[in-house]
Amino acid sequence: MGLLQFLKRDKKMVSTSQSPYEAIGGEPVVKTIANRFYDIMETDPMAAELLAIHPQPMTRIRHVFFLYLMMWLGGPNEFEKQHGHPRLRARHLPFAVTPALKAQWMYCMRKAMLENVTDLTLAHRLLDALDQLAEHMINRQD
Repeated sequence: MGLLQFLKRDKKMVSTSQSPYEAIGGEPVVKTIANRFYDIMETDPMAAELLAIHPQPMTRIRHVFFLYLMMWLGGPNEFEKQHGHPRLRARHLPFAVTPALKAQWMYCMRKAMLENVTDLTLAHRLLDALDQLAEHMINRQD
């Protein structure tokens, strides 16, 4: 199920004429969420294990994540133009993605999303969809 279908399960949540990307405020808000996600990862001890598996410096990965998130939310598809199909699971297979790392990833994303998306109902729906996506990335048990 795609993001829009997931969100439209409750027709009150998302208008058919507006993507989640547009509903949350477009590129400036998506960029803020992406950067805040990594700011939290870099500074919050709750995400130390997650931070440890990321290449430093994180300038490039911040930008790539912003492009992916923008596309995932229904905005411009610069990610595929620059990097090809996301193939998220395949891209994450070289890393031991455990339930603990997924929880740390969601911790950072939850904080970033809730700080920057004013429609809390939509924010929670997006977080539910991201949680399902993150669950799919798990490839090792703790």
